[in-house]
Amino acid sequence: MSKGSNPFSRSTQFIMVALVLTAGFLFVSIRLAVIQWIQYGKWHSLAKRQHERKISDHVERGTIYDRSGKIVSINVDVPSLYAVADEVENPQRTAQLLASHLTIPQDKLVKKLHRGKDFIWLARKINPDRLDQIKRLDLSGIGSLMESKRFYPKRALFGHIVGFVGMDNKGLEGIEHRYDDWLTGAPGEVVVVRDAYGKSIYPKGFNYIPPSRGKDIHLTLDETIQHITARELRIAVANARAKGGVAIVMEPTTGAILSMAVHPAFNPNAYDRYRPSEWRNKAITDMYEPGSTFKIVAASGALEENLVYPNQIINCEQGAYTVSGTVIHDHEPMGRVPFYDVIARSSNIGMVKVADRLGKGRLAAYAKAFGFGSKRGIDLTGESPGLLQDTAKWSKRSLASIAIGQEVGVTPLQMTVALSVIANGGWRVTPYVVQEGAETASFPARKRVISEKTAFAMTRMLKRVVSEKGTGGKAAIAGFSVAGKTGTAQKVDTQTGRYSRDGYVSSFVGFVPAQDPILTILVMIDEPEVGEFGGEVAAPAFSVIGREVLHYLKVPPTSHHGGPI
Repeated sequence: MSKGSNPFSRSTQFIMVALVLTAGFLFVSIRLAVIQWIQYGKWHSLAKRQHERKISDHVERGTIYDRSGKIVSINVDVPSLYAVADEVENPQRTAQLLASHLTIPQDKLVKKLHRGKDFIWLARKINPDRLDQIKRLDLSGIGSLMESKRFYPKRALFGHIVGFVGMDNKGLEGIEHRYDDWLTGAPGEVVVVRDAYGKSIYPKGFNYIPPSRGKDIHLTLDETIQHITARELRIAVANARAKGGVAIVMEPTTGAILSMAVHPAFNPNAYDRYRPSEWRNKAITDMYEPGSTFKIVAASGALEENLVYPNQIINCEQGAYTVSGTVIHDHEPMGRVPFYDVIARSSNIGMVKVADRLGKGRLAAYAKAFGFGSKRGIDLTGESPGLLQDTAKWSKRSLASIAIGQEVGVTPLQMTVALSVIANGGWRVTPYVVQEGAETASFPARKRVISEKTAFAMTRMLKRVVSEKGTGGKAAIAGFSVAGKTGTAQKVDTQTGRYSRDGYVSSFVGFVPAQDPILTILVMIDEPEVGEFGGEVAAPAFSVIGREVLHYLKVPPTSHHGGPI
């Protein structure tokens, strides 16, 4: 071979070049096929992330209705103001003009406009009148979108039960919180396109995907019954110059809550104007010493165990009786009286003597069976279990104290459920506020606590409470027999740890008509300054609530007079 000659022939070179080009073409073709078919989803998703931006829109919650179909909570469309930062020509001037129409300081608006983001929320859910004023300014880069805002047409009437939602439409209190997942639908979104420099392009009208609506809820509460209950509670608190109060109306046979009022009330449309403590539903969250209303536990237990009978004579020691070195007093001196008068006239001494026969083990067991010391399972958040200490922690005085409603903490709801055991022939029911549209708590519907015979005997004795000889005469309702119990309990002074001399909780809880109960009603007044006893402070409100609700429900009278029949 001569010097400098090519070792490969032209044909060989051609073949090699062809093979290289063919391999390259095949590689590109295979790679293209992989990208276009096998990896299509991956690259399409990446491209969308690079060229599109999604701005979430808030969901439209389901509507909440009362038992008769009246709207309690609903959504209304209101405008929200936004800025496209790149399109705002003069941020300082724009912020100055907007500040005069919004409750936002100018310097805060300037900071928002200089954040470097292309889409910025300036003000959420504003008054439509303000939006009209802002539109007249014709500011570049400023626009609006309609958002869903929660509105409570009944204002404060259902505030503590229904609760409220935050700016993001997330339930924060009450039904809105408890059933948030049910009420919340799927979120919507605004889709915008980005250019090669990453800036968003906002076509006219946006690419808007509306949210899907949440599911509705129907409550057991009735607007008219709630109005009656809240009004009479407000009057009772005002007449007693009290700190506050709670009133509940419940169906004793089903556990359906027809009304639940807390005073002072709050308006969920403006919840941020109230302290968090004022949002609390004290009917289920706050406990108090019940006093004499708790006597139904020891009385029922003793009757059930055949340790006492209604006509049995009990020596009430003329109003003073020593237990473990301390003296127990009655509000009026009594001597030897039948057990039914121990209940009707609310003798502490007589009840302590009967509870002593029952013993601490059985007293504690009956207290638990009536529903004290544990949550009642109502479908609301924040329920307190109350306070019922284990018998190992009881002192020598505890049996006597607990028998008359001391050393024990109950909620108004627990007390309502407990009395309903007697109204319901010995069965305890689980209270609830949602009747349709969502799953309720998984608590047993009914549980036997006492026999029907004991419940009947207790009913007869509780009817005597609402008589001229009893402590609850002012709870009587003309034309209906009423069974119930008064309660007056001294509050514990948080500073001294002892019972206060002037701080009381006065209450009355009862059911009507006594022989075929339709309603269980509780009225609790916290720290009355005018009046002291439950029969004076709370019983009159019970009477008016019962009378008007029975009339509203068209329940015919059962007698020609009030009191026992």
